[in-house]
Amino acid sequence: MPSRTNQRVRWGVLGVANIAVQKVIPGMQRAGNLEVVAIASRTLDKAQQAAAKLGIPRAHGSYEALLADPDVDAIYNPLPNHLHVPWSIKCLEAGKHVLCEKPIALSAAEAQTLIDARDKTKLKAGEAFMAKTHPQWLRAQELVRSGAIGELRVFEGHFSYTNVNPENVRNRADIGGGALMDIGCYPITLSRMMFGEEPRRVAALIDRDPNFRTDRRTSVLMEYPSGQCTFTCATQLVPYQRMQLFGTKGRIEIEIPVNAPPDRGVRLLRDDGSNLFGENIVAETLPVCDQYTIQGELFSRAILDGSPVPVSLEDAHSNMRVIDAVFRAAATGHWETR
Repeated sequence: MPSRTNQRVRWGVLGVANIAVQKVIPGMQRAGNLEVVAIASRTLDKAQQAAAKLGIPRAHGSYEALLADPDVDAIYNPLPNHLHVPWSIKCLEAGKHVLCEKPIALSAAEAQTLIDARDKTKLKAGEAFMAKTHPQWLRAQELVRSGAIGELRVFEGHFSYTNVNPENVRNRADIGGGALMDIGCYPITLSRMMFGEEPRRVAALIDRDPNFRTDRRTSVLMEYPSGQCTFTCATQLVPYQRMQLFGTKGRIEIEIPVNAPPDRGVRLLRDDGSNLFGENIVAETLPVCDQYTIQGELFSRAILDGSPVPVSLEDAHSNMRVIDAVFRAAATGHWETR
């Protein structure tokens, strides 16, 4: 367990995934209440290279060795989707708290097995949806709750990029690849956050890559008690991301909703709709921050003081129920409930 004298959680990283090496670990290393002390790979050489690059003290040549490290309190799990639940459960069984990348599981049923393991071990476990704790989304939520745009009625999103590499995990259907699991999970969880409700039913259209069999373009309509969410996510489309909240009296546009940069401020655009040329749009710039630093700090704080983790497994399970329903709706051609 972390030392109470320095109040720092000692983290280990399960694998050398790009998201970990390029974004999450550098962000976490800027946090004040944690330190990244170890990293593992299935080959020691890869772990050593990553450790040298990032200034991490110890490298392990297997995942099992990391879980057995007595100087590690918590594990960050950025493994491919099909390994999220199995290895997160192994982390808990090894006595380590675990922060697991999104999507938490391949299905809601699988996510429940992780909840059961957390309840049995009494350790902290959560989902790494870093966008949900970024100040821009907390500010958007504050504006919605305050009535700044009237009643929220529509959440609209688009998130796309181009990736046609057959070896990339996002293009492997057998391990949970595809647009919906990789990036469509964001408008689902963020719309749930903004409405403060769960969707009643969903409809969906999916276009699958003929070779990969993954969904390369998915469009979704979600009915909430208070309104609707519509979004498209794609892995073979021009790179772009934007999300908007439409209310009865105004609109909020979030320019970089997911990949907010750590070295420059981001903007929320507020529009009262009085001028179609946008001449009355008010831009609010949020201070520079690293959302991975925030994520690491908040999860570490939960370990140190016993407070709730930022994104709970219950919330992750609810998100997976919606994702399950989207896949069913696309297959049946009918509305599906979560």
